[in-house]
Amino acid sequence: MGSIQVENLTKRFGALTAVDAVHMRIEEGEVLCLLGPSGCGKTTTLRMIAGLEQESEGDIFIGGKQVNHLSPSDRDIAMVFQFYALYPTLTVGQNIGFPLRSSALSKEKIASRIDEVAKSLQLQEVLNRTPGQLGEGEKQRVAVARAVIRDPNCFLFDEPLSRLDVTLRQTMRGEIKEILNGLSKATVIVTHDQLEALTMADRIAVMRNGAIEQIATPHEIFTRPANLFVAGFIGTPAMNLIPGTLKSLSEGQGNIDLCGQHVSLTVGQEISRLSQDTSVTVGIRPRAFKLVSEPTEGSLAVVVDLIEPMGAETLIHAMVEDMEIRIVLEREQQVSVGEKLNVVSRADQVLIFDNEERLVTS
Repeated sequence: MGSIQVENLTKRFGALTAVDAVHMRIEEGEVLCLLGPSGCGKTTTLRMIAGLEQESEGDIFIGGKQVNHLSPSDRDIAMVFQFYALYPTLTVGQNIGFPLRSSALSKEKIASRIDEVAKSLQLQEVLNRTPGQLGEGEKQRVAVARAVIRDPNCFLFDEPLSRLDVTLRQTMRGEIKEILNGLSKATVIVTHDQLEALTMADRIAVMRNGAIEQIATPHEIFTRPANLFVAGFIGTPAMNLIPGTLKSLSEGQGNIDLCGQHVSLTVGQEISRLSQDTSVTVGIRPRAFKLVSEPTEGSLAVVVDLIEPMGAETLIHAMVEDMEIRIVLEREQQVSVGEKLNVVSRADQVLIFDNEERLVTS
């Protein structure tokens, strides 16, 4: 069984707590992405699982076995680094087969495994080349192939696509995901790229300041972020987080003062726990807005400040007093700088956060 489990995992560097009491379990066949800004502790967490960093506290289990005391080579893991670390004087085939050099397998069996893995990653035509003769995408595939050929208990990836250009990233995301889906191994991928996490992961663990803010599926992370940090970190363009004051509740409608405007929004029953005149933050994604010709109880009046064409869509930066509101419109909807607009949001895409920054309704 190739699961990974960490309990109360903590790492301190002097007075600095880099990883703070992390709990998580990755099941066999599951891909979990550690996502967060630089310096949040995600790579340190990965290195502790790998045995490359000694934990200050906590326990690590791989395949149901506690491995805290084991060296990296004894943990039966395969790790793919941001820098491919290929042997420059060896051919692609030799690089892929290198982890098997001390195994009991025959030369024929090793050659067969190399061919099998090379075929799965479309490397058959470059097996006799050296790394210096490869493109960046091919080097990354070789690094993945070298990890896969060992058939380890689990896989660890540290920023595997960060050195690739946009086109290669898109290709490699799909290729790595396809390979991992067929291996039934617990996999942890560290990334700061939310698109990689949203497209490759079965679950995402969002980290900040060494702690996990939320672990959930990509869909839940996107639609029901647990707090303001997750809400603002996930999504491009970023979610609008508009400070306001809850004035009253009536039959599923929340009457909220937003930037000096009185707006009535459809809200869930959970918001009833909040008191009148409580400070809240309203979260609305830019694509949840639509234009209306006349002001309504649920509309917000904004003034267009900047227009960014994005191909099929247009990103509008609009102002409400000193607050910037981001609105995504279809390309056919033409607006101009300085124009006054009335916008409403889809009822099912309004998030309310309390004064402690926690999600209370959606």
